[in-house]
This record gives sequence, C-alpha cells and structure tokens, in this order.
Amino acid sequence: MAEDPATELKRTALYDRHVAAGGRMVEFGGYALPVQYSGIVAEHNHTRSAASLFDVSHMGQVVITGPDHGTTIAALETLTPADLASLAPGEMRYTVLLNPQGGIEDDLIVTRPAEGQAADGVMFIVVNAARKHHDLAYMQNPVRTVTFELRDELALVALQGPRAAEVLGKHCDISDRLGFMQAAPATISGISANVSRSGYTGEDGFEISIANADAAALFDLLVADALVEPAGLGARDSLRLEAGLCLYGHDMDDNIDPVSANLLFAIGKRRRAEGGFIGAGNVIERLAKGADTRRVGLRFEGRQPVREGAELVDENGTAIGRVTSGTFAPTAQASIAMGYVPAALAAEGTPVTAMVRGKPVPGAVAKMPFVPQRYVRKQ
Repeated sequence: MAEDPATELKRTALYDRHVAAGGRMVEFGGYALPVQYSGIVAEHNHTRSAASLFDVSHMGQVVITGPDHGTTIAALETLTPADLASLAPGEMRYTVLLNPQGGIEDDLIVTRPAEGQAADGVMFIVVNAARKHHDLAYMQNPVRTVTFELRDELALVALQGPRAAEVLGKHCDISDRLGFMQAAPATISGISANVSRSGYTGEDGFEISIANADAAALFDLLVADALVEPAGLGARDSLRLEAGLCLYGHDMDDNIDPVSANLLFAIGKRRRAEGGFIGAGNVIERLAKGADTRRVGLRFEGRQPVREGAELVDENGTAIGRVTSGTFAPTAQASIAMGYVPAALAAEGTPVTAMVRGKPVPGAVAKMPFVPQRYVRKQ
C-alpha cells in the first residue's frame, strides 16, 4: 500500500466520509481507502471488544444468472471445488477459483439467495478487488450457460465485533435470523440491504450490501452508535492474521494450490470423489499424496515483527521458505506470521527461524488461529 493516492484511483461511495472522519487514505486494489483513523492498534482492539465499521466496497459483488438452479450450480462447480449443490437457500460457502494447474486464481464467497429473494438460477458471489475484472473474464471463458454481472452500483460495509449484533439489532431483526455463513435481505432503518453473517476478523460480524446512494446514510447511522468506530485496512489486516485467514496475493496466488495453502475445507467431500472442476487432476493428486509445502502459522520470540518476505531457515541455517504475512499481534501479544515450509517441517512446535535484516529471530510452527474465532452459529 502506498500513501498519497493518485487522483485516478477509484473512490468508493464512502470516500468523503473517510476523509471527514480523519481517515489516512492509501491505495489498495486500485482504490483510495483508509488505512487507519485513530490508529491501527486502537482500531484492532476496539473491534475485539465492541464493534467496528469497515468499508469493503472495493470488493467485487457479482450476480450469476442461469436458466435454472441446476444449470447455475453446474457452471459454478466447474470453476470451483466446493460442494455448492448442497447449499440451502440463504447459505454461503467459502471456496477458491482454480486454474488448470490447480493454482488459486482467487478466493471467493458463494451465496445462494434466500427463499423468494431472487429468481431460480441466480447466485451471488463476492471476489477480491484487485481480481474482480480478471475473475469475471476468467469465469466467462469456460462457462457459456450462465451470465456474470459485476454490480458496481452497490456498496459493501462490514460491521465486525462481539457487539455487532447488538448494534444491528437496534435497527432491524436480521441478527436474530442469521447464523454464521448465512444471508438474507433486510431493511435497516428504512435502507434496503442484503446482509450476510461471516467475518474476516475472526469476530462475529455482518457484511451489508446496499446501493451506493444509501451508503453514506448507513455509515452515519452505524457510527453514531457509541459502540461503533470506523476502522481501516491496517486493523483489518492484523485482525485477519490473528484469525489465521489468508489474503489473496500474499498467502496464496495462482501458483499455489488449495492443498498446499491448507484450505482443505474449501474442497467439498463429494468433489474430491467426483472431480469435474478445473484443476481437479492436480488437486486430487495432492490430496492423495500430500503437498510438498504447506502454509503454516508461525510464532516468534520477542516483539520483533516478522514481515512478509522474510526468509525462513531451519535449525541448520538452511533456507526452507518465506513469510507471506506477519505482524506483532495486539490481541495475541506475540509476533505472529504465516508462511510456507516443507511438509516435513509443518508440524506444530517445529523450530523455525526468520531472518530479519540479516538477524535471526527464533520461532516455531504454531497452531492457527492465533486467537479464538467467535463466530455465532445457529442451529
């Protein structure tokens, strides 16, 4: 991320609100977005204790439309290894978009609309900002039976934290109706929205999709609550790292398969047996034989942050991998990171040393997440 974004950067519908609130604007995914307001650590801690509001309108909201539900599911299952046929109305699923080599072109959330929300054959997906136009072209190429529409007229905000449901409950009943990885339409103090309940912070939280024209009103409504503070990209990054969650282009890319990335949950059990998705041959082979390298959590001694790109060495000083994300974690109160190491060295507790500006920082492979995830599941 670089400061002082150029004028050609895209702006979300909340750009003026960020500037007015003192947000320090940076470039991210081609957009001008706030990296922080009051400070990254303060925003991180507030999210863990109350509720924070993040502008994630840069993400790509896509509507997929086919002649019927079965056709749309078949098309999406060609592109991803998820079991999407088992999604009930109003359910969401995390998955990955794969290339023929089994590499990850992007990670995404697929949602089946709630009952009566959309016509038969319609599905929703959310993709990463920097990849959305790439993803649209990539998905449309092999799939001819459905259409993909990028909804740039929509904004997206994320209300995250243990008191997020309390805040939202003052304006609608959606938090009573949704559990983790569920979605439904709602009216929030007169504003029409589509709400999902997941969270890139490891906390309970809601993603609220609204028209760009309504974004400022919703922002004002939510930050007027004493429990809510606006938060930027910096806190979002430290929060997701503590939660053990990947960031595309850092912890995974088109040369890394989901087995190596330790994203086995993104590959449905039925799909492992049946295949039928792009890259299936390589992915299923790695599932059977095991990946050569694995994404692991890392915890280092002391408070020295070990950043992305730091070389990892074994006990003999031999290079074994690199850090893909790292920080000093405010909640865990430890220097934590994620990176890739040989599968033989991926067991929890295996000693690993990071080289930071030529100096060794001792550490070990650690269990993820680094802090407990606090998602709310409904029976």
